[in-house]
Amino acid sequence: MSRRVPSRRRAALVVVLGGTLAAACGAPGSGNPQPTAAASSSLSAAPTCGTTPVTLKGYFETGFPLPKALTTEFTKQHPNVTWDIREDQFAVITQNAPRVLADDPPDLMRLPQVSELVKNNLLKNLDDYAKLFGWDQWPASQLEQMRLAPGGATRGEGSLYAMGLNFSMTGVFYNKKLAEQIGMTAPPATLAELDDALAKAKKAGLAPIAQFNGGATGGLAFPLQDLMASYGPPAPINDWIFQKPGASIDSPANLQAVRHLEKWIKAKYFWDDVNAVDYATMMSRFIKGDGLFMFNGDWESGNLDKQMAGNIGFFLMPPAQAGGKRAAMSAPLTFGIGANAKNADCAAAFLDWVATDTQARTIGVQVGGSHPMGPADGPMPPVQAGTVTESTLAAGAQIAGDNGAMDFIANATGAIYAKSWTPQLQKMVAGEQTPEGLLKTVQTDYQSQIQGG
Repeated sequence: MSRRVPSRRRAALVVVLGGTLAAACGAPGSGNPQPTAAASSSLSAAPTCGTTPVTLKGYFETGFPLPKALTTEFTKQHPNVTWDIREDQFAVITQNAPRVLADDPPDLMRLPQVSELVKNNLLKNLDDYAKLFGWDQWPASQLEQMRLAPGGATRGEGSLYAMGLNFSMTGVFYNKKLAEQIGMTAPPATLAELDDALAKAKKAGLAPIAQFNGGATGGLAFPLQDLMASYGPPAPINDWIFQKPGASIDSPANLQAVRHLEKWIKAKYFWDDVNAVDYATMMSRFIKGDGLFMFNGDWESGNLDKQMAGNIGFFLMPPAQAGGKRAAMSAPLTFGIGANAKNADCAAAFLDWVATDTQARTIGVQVGGSHPMGPADGPMPPVQAGTVTESTLAAGAQIAGDNGAMDFIANATGAIYAKSWTPQLQKMVAGEQTPEGLLKTVQTDYQSQIQGG
């Protein structure tokens, strides 16, 4: 929800649900691969899938149509390539990733947070592919979040270990018909205006916010990080996610954000059963009109344009002060290649095709609702005016202009989402945790995980 989210995404983001992350310390399973300092050094030209039959093994996230749409088109263009795809909720992928990559490595896999996977030598180093395909000539910011220093200790620098199917971002979707009922004629420009809209929705008998927070990876992390973006700059949050020395999530600005979220909880702006709602249920209820706002990612743009045509809007989280810059979770929909994958070269060719082929990029926008990865001058498909996809793409451009991209707070360590953020936020909904206690607990868990992982 990772949905990247974070690790997409994802995303965000994605969207994310979970369990115990096996092998937070030490590589799991038997027959673990040896360290891979670089991709196959025997390659002298960009690999292809050839012409002989190839079956690519994929491990994808259920409920998201983009990967399947891309694999279908790839086979249409490359008939010798077929797919053997397993799908699970992101929660299950998060739990299973280390053992699957160790014992039965797929050629292409939707990835949760990647630091521990790199530490345990479970992902293929993509540096040689980047040189051969020219990925290192793309805008550097596209790949930054998927780079790790030796040993996976620090993200944002070093070798490339993953690639994105697109570049997703999060914000706030809203139901236009419900907005009319409270006199909202334009998206809120400040946090105070958003608070006012929420209060009006509650008074009108509407559900102010459609959100999920059930399972092991809940969705209140989405509005929380948006509130963090309203109260403070993104750089310190990215430093924390990237495990920069001395970084802390327990800051005065973030405390303001958690207190604001608690205010929304106490005002009953979320569904009463939010701690029991999963992602799919949230989407179903929102599409049926149960909720004015929804904090989610642009990966739903194409779906919402179909399901709620003409009745869906989108805006970036407004700043606390008028005129402030906008920031948002913005990250690739992350996929990687198993270190011991049987068809790694073909999988890398597929990832390059996703970013450079005109039809693939069109699918990325029309189905995924997000900006494609790839070269700065890559072809962009036409987007219908007035759609939410048009709005999300424009918002992504604004985030780039404001230098406001953040990775997802759930991606700081492999276990931080399921083991800390989600249970602490669920406790806050239940009245069993304070904002101060939440941040201190998460920071303590984070330190324990990065020191012992």
